[in-house]
Order: sequence, then C-alpha cells, then structure tokens
Amino acid sequence: MKYISVAVDGPAGSGKSTITKMVAEKLGYNYVDTGAMYRAITYNFLNNDLKELNEEKVIKFLSTLKFDVKFIDKKQYVLINGEDVSEKIRTAEVSKFTSLFAKSPAVREFLIDTQRNLAKSNNIIMDGRDIASVVLPNADVKIFLTASVEERARRRVLDFERQGITDVNYEKVKEEIKARDYQDENRDIAPLIKVDSAILIDTTELTIDQVVEKMIELIKFKENL
Repeated sequence: MKYISVAVDGPAGSGKSTITKMVAEKLGYNYVDTGAMYRAITYNFLNNDLKELNEEKVIKFLSTLKFDVKFIDKKQYVLINGEDVSEKIRTAEVSKFTSLFAKSPAVREFLIDTQRNLAKSNNIIMDGRDIASVVLPNADVKIFLTASVEERARRRVLDFERQGITDVNYEKVKEEIKARDYQDENRDIAPLIKVDSAILIDTTELTIDQVVEKMIELIKFKENL
C-alpha cells in the first residue's frame, strides 16, 4: 500500500498546527506533532537535571532513552521509557527549555529517524519549520503556509485574549514575531526555508476553513494520481 506524506512548513503564527490538525482529521490522516516530540525529549532531560545544552551529556542521555510514538484513534501519544508523557510535557518549564534543546544536532538527528519512520507506515501530515527541507524531502505534498507579520501578530493577540490575557501589546508581539522569524531563517541547523517544490499558501486574507479546503484539494489531487 502506498502511503501519502504531507509536509507543512511556515513561520510562527501562520496557523500551521491548527490548520494541519483540521486537515488530518477531515482526511483521516495521522497528524504528526513534531513539537510534542521535542517537548518529550526536553521533559526527560529536565527530569534528569539537565538544563544546559551540553552536547556530550545530551548524547549520553539519548543513548539509553527508549522513545516511542503511537497513534490510537488518530491521536498521537509520546512515550518515554514506556511512560505516556503526552500531557506532562505541556508545562511552562518544558516550553521554556524546548527551544534550547531543539538546537542540539544530536536531538534533531535522533527525532528525524522517528519522524521519517512514521511516514513509512501511515498516511501522515506533519508540520514544522524544516519538514520539507530536511525531515521529509521526498514528501508527496509540500506546502508552505505564511501570512503577513501584521496578521500573525493580530492572531497571536487574539489567542492571548481567548486565554483571558488582555494586557497584551500588539506592537511588542509583532516585534517578537519578527525576531522569531529572523532566528528561524538564520539558524545554523535546518533554517526555515520554502523549498522550490512546496506550494505557497498565503493565509493573510483567508479564513481557516478556506485554507483547510485548499490544502485538502491539493492532497486529494495527489491521492488520485
């Protein structure tokens, strides 16, 4: 059986996760949450009192780590040494350190193998910042989602307001997104880029439903080839 793999990349605030999850649900694909994988690794490091990016120690921990990703009813579960940590990784402390350990070459190499293997045994849709360029360069469908900085900042402010956080400065959020873009585009390992074979979808003037439908059309076209 031929499985379809979909790679979705894009900058912070472009709606990748929200939209990708909706597309996966409508198509019956497995949504691969790569961020949860990095969080799980980070959770393990923190539990072992590793809070600095020491590559030698990182490699040592990874050499004995049993890491597994399972899908049950299309929902992803991440297991560390046999323990389901899918909910435990959603803490402020884990969030704080995840970006640090995501810079580790050893961590990225460790997870890339897992991510690629998932694409061999399921119809999957995976989002991130280097999926089409590094993780799944042979993906059947490659999509690059983006939106203007102003629109992404507006969405981020709305997200905060939905969480009950109202004292958010729009200009500050916009500058933070610009800084994140620069960091993602200029990092040494797997910078954010749009590969030539990726289809660009600018979501600035589109609703979530419109973007979802556009992506589903692209995927279904590939399924029917």
